[in-house]
Amino acid sequence: MSHYTSLLRRLGNQRWFAAIGRLVTPLDKRLYRLSGGRWSVIGKHELPTLLITTTGSRSGLARTQPLLYARDGSDYIVVGSNWGQANHPAWTANLIATPAARVTVRDRELGVRAALVTGAERDQLWQTALRVWPGYAAYAERADGREIRIFRLTPES
Repeated sequence: MSHYTSLLRRLGNQRWFAAIGRLVTPLDKRLYRLSGGRWSVIGKHELPTLLITTTGSRSGLARTQPLLYARDGSDYIVVGSNWGQANHPAWTANLIATPAARVTVRDRELGVRAALVTGAERDQLWQTALRVWPGYAAYAERADGREIRIFRLTPES
């Protein structure tokens, strides 16, 4: 892992980092698409990032969000941390309402089926996610008692 990526992982638990992250997310989404997933607003890093496109639970419109992910076999694991805010991110409600989604990893797009994980599986995947982004632990503490949702995204055959 590069020194830069290590630095980002250490800074990720800071409140100011999360505040900036929320502000730059729309720009990050555009930059991801333009660069084929090679660049983000925070520069070229080694953090595993994807774009997820869900169907809006109320609007029915396509909604795209950049997310960090972990791998569990061929599945992608994504965390609804919402940077530690008290409310769940909208994309998690979208996946609960409509589990079919699309992900873009670098320049590859594929269909996935989302499943909200709970219990022992959630505990295991939480540890997997923390290895990718240790800042999730700080976000969980700041989430005002909300259990952060974790989803398993299984690629469609």
